[in-house]
Amino acid sequence: MKNILVTAFVILALFTGAVSAQDNIEKKKIEFLISSVENLKGAKFIRNGSEYDGKEAAAHLRMKLQNALVVETADDFIRLCASQSYISGKPYMIRLSDGKTIKSEEYFRKKLKEYNSTVK
Repeated sequence: MKNILVTAFVILALFTGAVSAQDNIEKKKIEFLISSVENLKGAKFIRNGSEYDGKEAAAHLRMKLQNALVVETADDFIRLCASQSYISGKPYMIRLSDGKTIKSEEYFRKKLKEYNSTVK
């Protein structure tokens, strides 16, 4: 019986460590995404028709992340926090320094793909 308890404890500890490591990886991905827009030079983050600079956009995204109920992955973050307004349902947009305007979801998915390709 003692061996079974010890084995169960070891398995639980390993599982908890793996989950914690995965959480850390996802937190790094999310912070990378937020930082990418925070440091985007000459761009404007468009939310509900108003324009914001990168620092203001990052502060808003961090606030949404903090208040979100279920964000476990970078994909969750993009889908639930960084793609559209909770209030109006309108998509967030990013006007790049070259004048091109794209949906923030498209921007963040591209950045996540870049991050994942460099980490592997």
